[in-house]
Amino acid sequence: MNRYEEALVKSFKHDGHLHRVWLENWLVPSTMRHPDHVKEDMYVLINSQTPIRESDGKQWVSKIPAVTFFIPKQWFNVVALIEECGVRYYCNIASPPYRCGNIFTYIDYDLDVIRMADGQVQVVDQDEYEHNRLTYHYPELVEQKVKLGLDQVLEYIEQGRTPFHDGTVRWYYEEWKRLLDESREQ
Repeated sequence: MNRYEEALVKSFKHDGHLHRVWLENWLVPSTMRHPDHVKEDMYVLINSQTPIRESDGKQWVSKIPAVTFFIPKQWFNVVALIEECGVRYYCNIASPPYRCGNIFTYIDYDLDVIRMADGQVQVVDQDEYEHNRLTYHYPELVEQKVKLGLDQVLEYIEQGRTPFHDGTVRWYYEEWKRLLDESREQ
């Protein structure tokens, strides 16, 4: 079935309070996922100009189209941002995703990896991670999983593993846009 389903994405902090909600996302049907993504049982979501609600209730709209990849059992997720200069990958070090219906949730552990369109890689928000590690009293197991997630996402990037393929990211977005335009014309 080639039907995109609406989905909600919620991120939380370690103590359970809501961090951020992406209000309009579209789940790519399993029949349209790339074989590599099917093999890893990845969830692929697309959004464009989605409203985002912060924990304090403030809301804003993302201006950059994105394709998000949630990989079960991995301590990171990947948001591919489709910009004029290329695809920038924003990787959240986070708990594995939890899916309940079409609501996807995860715990954000602050540490992030950005792979720029030109291939440069930066690890960011280390100070935020250190602050929250102490504030929320991360258990040793969580700290180990966070380190493992960081190491794994850096390895995926270095090896050019899926989902770090610009062409596939663009295909997902363009195909979604095409089908959306067709449904509006009917």
